[in-house]
Amino acid sequence: MSHSYATGRLNLPFTGICTFAKKPYMADWSAIDADACILGAPFDAGTQYRAGARFGPRGLREASTLFSFGHAGAYDHEDDATYLGPEVRVVDLGDADIVHTDTTQSHANIEAGVRAILAAKALPVVIGGDHSVNIPALRAFDGQGNIHVLQIDAHLDFVDERHGVRTGHGNPMRRAAELPFVTGLTQVGIRNVSSTAREGYEDARAMGSDILSVRQARALGTEAVAARLPAGAQVYITLDIDAFCPSIAPGTGTPSHGGFLYYEVLELLQAVARRHRVVGIDLVEVAPDYDPTGSTSILGAQVLMNLLGFVFHARATHA
Repeated sequence: MSHSYATGRLNLPFTGICTFAKKPYMADWSAIDADACILGAPFDAGTQYRAGARFGPRGLREASTLFSFGHAGAYDHEDDATYLGPEVRVVDLGDADIVHTDTTQSHANIEAGVRAILAAKALPVVIGGDHSVNIPALRAFDGQGNIHVLQIDAHLDFVDERHGVRTGHGNPMRRAAELPFVTGLTQVGIRNVSSTAREGYEDARAMGSDILSVRQARALGTEAVAARLPAGAQVYITLDIDAFCPSIAPGTGTPSHGGFLYYEVLELLQAVARRHRVVGIDLVEVAPDYDPTGSTSILGAQVLMNLLGFVFHARATHA
């Protein structure tokens, strides 16, 4: 199919089927041939307040069609770079199968999807779903070498156990820190009244976490925050949409005022992609029904598209 404006189908954003950015759909997970794979994880049984993130993958896919125009990549005049040109092969694997009320099986199905992506030597990009989907996504990385986790989020998510719950959306960073191949965490955006008690913060720091609030990150500046990640580390990025201020991202189950604005997060992601090999991504907690404007889904899709562009541009530059 031509990528020209002048030939082929126009394929406007509001036509066709909503795969992520209208990328090809690949149903056979045993025959993946791509640089990056989108995997939906529409699971929200881990939420402690407002559900609805199960519809995040659909909302993000629909919003992503805004950025699917059929020209040869996306030219950024500020960077004087064309991102996500035809040389970057992105496919949409659809969703992991979710079994209602069964967290164990649902998480196992998400893990199986990420393992299939890694087996194909592609970059896994998981769209949630609540933040608990990070737990099976990270588990799939055993055998992939040591990784450092960059979490951008309003909440620390470092609860060990609460009433027997160990795999809800308040637990993922604790579960991550317990993995032998996770060498540390940088947790940015953590602020105000949190779901994690003081002991959780003490445990996080004792287990290798570097914790920054929005105000602390702003005082340091983007480059200084990025420089806190260990040099040479492979990085897994987990981005909770509630890291952003709810004035621009109201469509989430646990909004927290005082969050980041768009360019603060985008510039951090670009700086990290330049410095490190990004080996995995998830974007979670988009709950479209709380934002009738659709702006939250558009924000999430836009951040993901830009992040993918940064990752593969950096890989090409460093090749």
